[in-house]
Amino acid sequence: MLTRRKNSKRGGASAADLSIYDPVHLGIFEDGHHVDIELIYRNILMAGEPGAGKSVALNNVVAHGALCSDVSLWLFDGKQVELGLWRELSDVFVGPDIATALVRLEELQAEMNRRYDELDRVRRRKIDRKDPVDVIMLVLDELALFSATMGGKDEQEAFVRLLRDLVARGRAAGVIVVAATQRPSADIIPTSLRDLFGYRLAFRCTTDSSSDIILGRGWATGGYNAATIAPEERGVGLLLAEGGIPRRMKSAYLSDDEIYALVDYARKLRAGRIVA
Repeated sequence: MLTRRKNSKRGGASAADLSIYDPVHLGIFEDGHHVDIELIYRNILMAGEPGAGKSVALNNVVAHGALCSDVSLWLFDGKQVELGLWRELSDVFVGPDIATALVRLEELQAEMNRRYDELDRVRRRKIDRKDPVDVIMLVLDELALFSATMGGKDEQEAFVRLLRDLVARGRAAGVIVVAATQRPSADIIPTSLRDLFGYRLAFRCTTDSSSDIILGRGWATGGYNAATIAPEERGVGLLLAEGGIPRRMKSAYLSDDEIYALVDYARKLRAGRIVA
């Protein structure tokens, strides 16, 4: 079965009727302009050293998804507490359990394949906002725990293989991958996986090579180096979009209290107690 849209009411992008087809607000660029990204039909990779601001940016994306009437949230949290505040709004929540993670990724892969079969049947290339199916937002916090720490080598390789397929093929079928890690190394983010992400957001890193692992080879020597971000500049990162150059930005900040308020608001939205 396709994941059916929980609330088929469509209209303008008011607070009570936000859509994943609307831009996602991440923060501000250093020139003062808003960082609003088109996440539909794209994926985003975020990485940086612990405390650099990765979780702050991740929460902005999850908040947008939670407030959308056309999004199914699949949250994978290797530490269980970073995305735990959003758990009650998720359709799927996976903690530090590689076996369950693999089962869920296989389910999502099968759903993606079913959607492509349906698109092929009706001679369409991608889903759009008129279709009565949810966009699935797969959020992975601490990618390293699933791809290099938990389980055995076979399980880790299977996880990366499934994830690569979802990032490569999922976009037109309405599968968005949002991945984050505080260990930007080649064994965690292989080039073949990184290059599939349309957006890459590099927060402070300890080395030039770590910055390039996130953004792509050569950017550090070209002057776009996340290792030069000062330790006290939490939430500051370099955002690379498809076909562009990295731009320095600062993530919008959500406190735990603000997240709890958004969770409560989103719960009421999904229950139909708030209307536009």
